[in-house]
Amino acid sequence: MLKRAYGDNFCTREEEDKKYIRGYFAVFDSPYYVCGDCYETIARGAFASTLVDGDIRALINHNTSLVIGRTTANTLTLAEDEKGLYGEILINPNDTDALNIYERVKRGDVSQCSFGFDILDEETEFIENSDAIHWTIKAVKLYEVSVVTFPAYEETYVSARSKSADKMRENQAWKIKMHRKLKGGA
Repeated sequence: MLKRAYGDNFCTREEEDKKYIRGYFAVFDSPYYVCGDCYETIARGAFASTLVDGDIRALINHNTSLVIGRTTANTLTLAEDEKGLYGEILINPNDTDALNIYERVKRGDVSQCSFGFDILDEETEFIENSDAIHWTIKAVKLYEVSVVTFPAYEETYVSARSKSADKMRENQAWKIKMHRKLKGGA
């Protein structure tokens, strides 16, 4: 499972004695650089199927013991719109962890997010005349969204993506070389 930081600008709101944390957990078509010139973006619709049948949790800092919302409990609401994956977490007034993160977001001390997911479908594009690779994530299996102090850039994932990029570059160079040979070039 990957953990990736994409959204930000969380805010709080109170409505009828209920407290909410709300904001974008992911923003479409916004580049996330994973290694060097290699980056990925999330395409519109990437969350569509996982939102229909997923059981997704809202966590604090990806900590599975700090659950502050859940889609199946109707305490976490997620939806895609034209900008990205928008969510609202209904804060439990009897949960000190949830109230603490609510107050930190309200004050602006915590304002970013991340999410944990598996990639189900993606496109790979080699940027012409460069070593850059662009992945477009087209479908994900979403497990959790997190309000985080520091967005999660897990070294193991960056390392894995970097090795993948190196291997893809080698394969692409080989394909170009073979294509030239087939056309009679050197």
